[in-house]
Amino acid sequence: MSTLAVRTEKFRLIAMLCLISILACAPQQVQRTPQPVRVALVLGAGASRGFSHIGVLKILEGSRVPVHMIVGTSAGSLVGSLYAYGFSAFQLQKIALSIDKADIIDYVVPDNGFIKGERLEEFVNNLVQNTPLEKMRIPFHAVATNIQNGSETVFSRGNTGMAVRASCAIPGIFRPVKINGDMYVDGGVTSPVAVDAARRLGADVVIAVDISADLDAKQPEGTIATILQSIGIMQSRIAKAQLSHADIVIRPNVGGIGAADFDRRSDAIMEGEKAALEAIPSIQKIIASASQSGIQRQ
Repeated sequence: MSTLAVRTEKFRLIAMLCLISILACAPQQVQRTPQPVRVALVLGAGASRGFSHIGVLKILEGSRVPVHMIVGTSAGSLVGSLYAYGFSAFQLQKIALSIDKADIIDYVVPDNGFIKGERLEEFVNNLVQNTPLEKMRIPFHAVATNIQNGSETVFSRGNTGMAVRASCAIPGIFRPVKINGDMYVDGGVTSPVAVDAARRLGADVVIAVDISADLDAKQPEGTIATILQSIGIMQSRIAKAQLSHADIVIRPNVGGIGAADFDRRSDAIMEGEKAALEAIPSIQKIIASASQSGIQRQ
């Protein structure tokens, strides 16, 4: 091989090595797989109207709407905890229709409330087999109110029955619940429909179920009904701000069902089904749109 040919071959080799070096140093495009949007179901406060949450769950489940997180307040925490544990919506309906007041209500001599709440705590823990909040099948969060400083408290770990009991501790009816030195009452005092909590917990799409009272609610009869309806009216006013932050708000037509109408649970479930069925097209559209818009959690 001539000297010129050798030099030419060396030049080609050096040029190739330089090109390889440049390519190796160039920034690489990392292909990231979009994660599915996280859908939160927020179940609101409303005492006996809470049975309508079961109807909503039946339709969402039947329509295969994904639920990646549940945030529940008061009655919503009771239904939400059982669904998050693993009961199907139809199993919840069976439980609801067979439950007796004595299963969850333990009256005591009035002292900062005339229902102790221990029976409700035991009822929940028995059904979830003492599974703590952090080990639920679906991530679940119960909302209560710290009565000492007025702050919203979201329980995400610990005793499920106790968290639900605190979330359901309606002031004046249930005794406040003491947890780690602090006293808690119904989460509806601060967050009747805890949409903002769901956002803070990482939800991309929020489906909120509002079962608060309205001005067309029937005239209450008796002390408990009057207290519950008064609280319900207050909660409906408080809920407005957070509801505006939800992607979809499902409102079962439960205005004619009093907060203390325990015997109208079938009607409440049916109203939940009706309202959710109407909302399904919008829910599916919003989830599809969120997915297509490239919502990603890196």
